[in-house]
Amino acid sequence: MRRSTNASYILARMFRPFCSVQLIALRDGLVLLSMRANTGFEDGNYGLVSGHIEGDEATRAAMVREAREEAGIEIDPAHLRLVHTMHRRSPDREYIDLFFEASSWLGEPDNREPGKCDELAWFQPDDLPANTIEYVREAIVRSRAGASFSEFGFA
Repeated sequence: MRRSTNASYILARMFRPFCSVQLIALRDGLVLLSMRANTGFEDGNYGLVSGHIEGDEATRAAMVREAREEAGIEIDPAHLRLVHTMHRRSPDREYIDLFFEASSWLGEPDNREPGKCDELAWFQPDDLPANTIEYVREAIVRSRAGASFSEFGFA
């Protein structure tokens, strides 16, 4: 069967991912997790300090902004290291998630968004809580194994 080449079909099939940055903050061998609340997405589960990249915003600048907004820490962009990229499919959209590792920052992590986060807590990366978001768990495990890329949510 021949595929249609009309404009509406082409527009409907265009790849339009959302892009996010995710912070793997490490201190004394532990990783910082954020328990989501009141967001409508994975509430009650642990994720990473994260957020969407805004228009005309560089990826490292987005990660620095999200770290400041959510955890009150200041990260020098030069101290961010891209450790994993994930192409992820969720029920209503696709994402390109960029996971940055940081082990140096200014300030003590503090929950700056109590309306969206119940707590920030440190965990062993090899023993994450059972209620860690599945794709976050996979990205942490894969990045620790040295895998730079993965796909999640595809058949």
